Amino acid sequence: MHSSQHFERYNLLNGVWDEMYAKNHLIRGHYQKVIDYLSQESPEDLSRKEELAKRLFMTQGITFTVYNSGEGIEKIFPFDIIPRIITAEEWAFIERGIKQRLTALNLFLKDIYHNQFIIKDGVVPIDIVYSCPHFLREMYQLNVPYDVYVHIAGIDLIRDYDGTFYVLEDNLRTPSGVSYMLENREITKRLFPDLLPNCNVRSVTEYPSILYKNLMSLSPRQMSNPTIVLLSPGIYNSAYFEHTTLARLMGVELVEGRDLVVNNHTVYMKTTTGLQQVDVIYRRVDDDFLDPLVFNPNSVLGVAGLMGAYRKGNVAIVNAIGNGVADDKATYIYVPDMIKYYLNEEPILKNVPTHRLSNADDREYVFKNINKMVIKKTNESGGYGMLMGHAASDEEINKYKQEILKDPRSFIAQPTISLSSAPCYIGGELQPRRIDLRPYALCGPDGIEIVPGGLTRVALTEGSLVVNSSQGGGSKDTWVLNPTTDQ
Repeated sequence: MHSSQHFERYNLLNGVWDEMYAKNHLIRGHYQKVIDYLSQESPEDLSRKEELAKRLFMTQGITFTVYNSGEGIEKIFPFDIIPRIITAEEWAFIERGIKQRLTALNLFLKDIYHNQFIIKDGVVPIDIVYSCPHFLREMYQLNVPYDVYVHIAGIDLIRDYDGTFYVLEDNLRTPSGVSYMLENREITKRLFPDLLPNCNVRSVTEYPSILYKNLMSLSPRQMSNPTIVLLSPGIYNSAYFEHTTLARLMGVELVEGRDLVVNNHTVYMKTTTGLQQVDVIYRRVDDDFLDPLVFNPNSVLGVAGLMGAYRKGNVAIVNAIGNGVADDKATYIYVPDMIKYYLNEEPILKNVPTHRLSNADDREYVFKNINKMVIKKTNESGGYGMLMGHAASDEEINKYKQEILKDPRSFIAQPTISLSSAPCYIGGELQPRRIDLRPYALCGPDGIEIVPGGLTRVALTEGSLVVNSSQGGGSKDTWVLNPTTDQ
């Protein structure tokens, strides 16, 4: 059988933007080379590549942990071998939009932890900020190096039925997944060694070096070789694979809280030759657990006295503490207003229309139309705590409504967005599955850099709109083409 039959049997989803096919089954130009290549591959060849990818993920221990019923289950991250392709023009638009958005969000964080002009001018309601559990008074009037609060951001993007990009979430605390972006590319190089250069795909491998450069620049001590560490909660954290990968690629020490100590407002790392002063901490520990003297007193993941050292300016912490107030899903509603307020510009990337359930009118509308809504908790991530109205039973909906009425501030609702589809190799043939995209932006003293690519997450279950790995999703390599080759 000629494998082009895979494409002939590819059934487009009604009312869904497909990344590979335009209307009437016309191939989008930037997918042509991949289709030509795959058409020369037999189904057996593609199945062998799929098996090879699984073995590579297994042997390299590329895993994540799913928390279920209080237990952590370590799993291999599902990977689809067919790349998702983004044109240079699309990418330029995404890049401009993310840079604009992050610039405004950084200004917002500086503002609310200092003068709070945006609250005084009535652009963002005061209750949104002060009712957010991640607004930390400990950060008030604390200056951070170069006024950069968000050093690493993962901005979740989706496409609606007409191909319009929307920002679904801003992840400004400890966004994860970048190691899978890097590993997906390495696996794809093994599977399709000729196809990447033939398609002139842009590289993503510079991510660790850009991150390292930015971390170096934040050192309070003016020296050529500051001590940088990656602070991890440890092996039971869902992203521990990522922590080890990034530390290895940057050549920095991977530490846990017990490896550090604070003395006289200075952070030190315990080494076999004695204490070594630490200048920069790339922390993957949440705010609440960073310093038991200031935040959660029961935390054993952080370092006693760390906040004091941070306030004295003796150590830089990445991302800044207290960023959660900016990526709270209730704050998300006001990001377009922030862009207009701080930058005097129209937002380039759109928000998904979002309802605050603490607003009685919004809540009434959402309850009447709950079958068309996705309801989320404002401070949950990973796809936990969501209600997909169209797929929920009456009992589930009623139970969820009761939860909302108890604490409406903690919920928002959005209309169900169809999410674009992309071809995935499943069961020996190509099938459309829903996808999103998380590009990673790095902010340093010299500006914002975005590696051309990101993590394309896939809802591998047929008919599903949930792409989170913790909810059964997988990923695929993301190709951003050079300007000269994408038409």
